[in-house]
Formats: sequence, structure tokens, C-alpha cells
Amino acid sequence: MSSSEGAPESWISSFCSLMGHEYFAEVSEDFIEDDFNLTGLQSQVPMYKEALEMILDVEPEDDEDEEEEEEEEDEEDEILGDEKPLGYRRAGDRRHMRVASDLSVIESSAELLYGLIHQRYITSRPGIQQMLEKYEMQHFGVCPRAFCNGCKVLPVGRTDTPGQDTVKLFCPSCQDIYTPPNSRFQSVDGAFFGTTFGCLFFMTFPDLDIGPRLDPTMSPTSPITNTNQSRSPSLTSSGAMTLTSPEPPANQPTQINGVLTSNLAPGLGRGKVYEPRIYGFRVSERAKSGPRMKWLRMKPDDINELNEAVIYHATHGDEEGGDDGDTEMSTAGTTAQQAAINRRKKAPLRRRRPAASSNVDQMSLNGGEAG
Repeated sequence: MSSSEGAPESWISSFCSLMGHEYFAEVSEDFIEDDFNLTGLQSQVPMYKEALEMILDVEPEDDEDEEEEEEEEDEEDEILGDEKPLGYRRAGDRRHMRVASDLSVIESSAELLYGLIHQRYITSRPGIQQMLEKYEMQHFGVCPRAFCNGCKVLPVGRTDTPGQDTVKLFCPSCQDIYTPPNSRFQSVDGAFFGTTFGCLFFMTFPDLDIGPRLDPTMSPTSPITNTNQSRSPSLTSSGAMTLTSPEPPANQPTQINGVLTSNLAPGLGRGKVYEPRIYGFRVSERAKSGPRMKWLRMKPDDINELNEAVIYHATHGDEEGGDDGDTEMSTAGTTAQQAAINRRKKAPLRRRRPAASSNVDQMSLNGGEAG
């Protein structure tokens, strides 16, 4: 394969352009050539050296021994002529068959090695920037959940060990993962993206807007006529049923710990949880067919409840008050410790017995003759 400019296409470009590899980023050769970035991978990948040469498009040098073998084969062909024994095969042909059999192993090793390198590359500065461009261009798709309103998703893995699970799609709106809808992505190893990338991505770009992407008329919070789809239906002047979304309380902060409050799981909370209904009546949670684990989808209406640092400061007071409390607790602890030490000192005195003697009456030891 060759590019439009006529230059041969690299192995990395051809690998990322394969069907089902659209999630992958093209790792730069500078990153791969740095031995520090490949630390520990040599023990995980068979035929590591050959696989690395294939990824970097490095052609192995011809050995002088191979040239000598070719000269000897030509001399043997001249000597034998047409009188070659049955089953005779040149050494070069045998070597070619061996290389062809090893080529498939090297190819699979190169794919494994590139996937493990890719897991580290997308957590680096240039790699995560490249994934940001793919995320903004919606290369990874959108969340299939209706209440997320088409929020863009990100490929993640459930484990860092290859060969255990396939790639999943993480939605920042509902904080959940999903199996890719297209079956061609279900053969991609999830370890090639790892467990760190998803959280690190949104921590690196806290100002990234993860709000709804669909048309407001297609949003679940838009006016609808089906009463079975409404969560808290209310009659309008036209008689249609609408979803009443709760209004946020006053004095809501714009950021909490450097993260926009609008990006804190916008697909969760009151009005964003599906409630099963039968003829307009909600099914009880205690029913056998009722909703389960609904609390996992809940989110407080007041975002201030999520600011644990402010809540802790308001509950425990300032630092001086905390110091006084610590002083009182330490004083009380010292007093209790001293009391326990005194009890331990007195206890052996009450249990002390005199030395055993044959002339001492045992009854006198019980205080019978103490007076």
C-alpha cells in the first residue's frame, strides 16, 4: 500500500486504518524508539525484537553467511544439474518456508506490542491530545442511553492485562461503560486502552463540555404525548404531557474542585432515571418486577452536597478549633492511659503471694490469722 504522495505507507498507518481499528491513535516513532517508554514489554511479547522492527519498518540486514550459502547453492546446482535426488530442496527454499511460518507469529506479536505501547502512549501528553481530537470529532460514537442525549463516549479497558476483556465505551454523563454497538470493535483488546486513560482524560480536560448533543426536540425532556414515557407528567394548556425537570436550588457553584458542575454526571439525578409504569402508575420498588439499584443513578439536586471539603470544614470548624479538640482528646487519652498504668501497677500487689514454706499454714494465707 502507498499513500497519495507515492511514499510507502508505514506499518503503523496501515494498522490503524484497518477495519475495527478506528479507536487507535497513531503512535509516533519517536515515542517507540525511546527505550524508557518500552520498559517491561520485552518479557510480555514473544519475538520482541522482530516485532519492534516490523512496527518501525526496519529491514533486517543480510548476513554474510546467507550470501555464502547462496553461492554454495549455485555451485551445487551446476554440479548436480538435472540429476537431483527425489525430494531435493535448496537451503534457500527451506529458509524461505521457515521465514514465512515465522512471519505470522511476528505479525501477531507486533500487534500485541503496538497495543501495549498504545496503552502507554495515550496517557502521555501528545497521545492524550491526539485522542482529544478524535473525541471532539466523535470518532468513538455516543452513549446509547436515552437520558444522556447523545453524549460522546471514550474507549476504555476494564483491565491492563491483554487477553482478558474487549474494549468498552465510557460515558462521562452517566458514569457507566457499554459494549460497542458494532461487532467489529468487539474483537479489540481492552488492555490496549487500559484502565487509566478514561479518568485521566477528563481530569486533563476539566473544561470539556460533555452536555447533550442531540436536537432539543429529540431530548427526553421535550414535550411528548405518550404518558408511559413521562416521569413526572403534568398537563399543559394543550393537554399534552410533559416531563417536569427539577429546577436547581439557588446559590449553585459553577465549579467544584476545579470541575464544572455542569460536567458532574449530567445524565444522572432526579428526572434522569427511568421509572417503569403500568397504565400510568409507577411500579413499587418492593414489587418483584420493580426497579432495582435505582440509587446508583441518583444525584443530589443541590450540588453543594458533593463538595465534601466545604462540608467537612463546616462540620469540624476551623483549624484552631480542631487543634483545641485534638488537645482535649489527647489530654483525655493521657488521663485514661495513666489510670490504666496505675491499675496495672496495683494489680500485682493484690495477687502477690509469699514464698512457699513447709512451716507456713496455708489457711493463714487467706487472712484467717492475719489479726
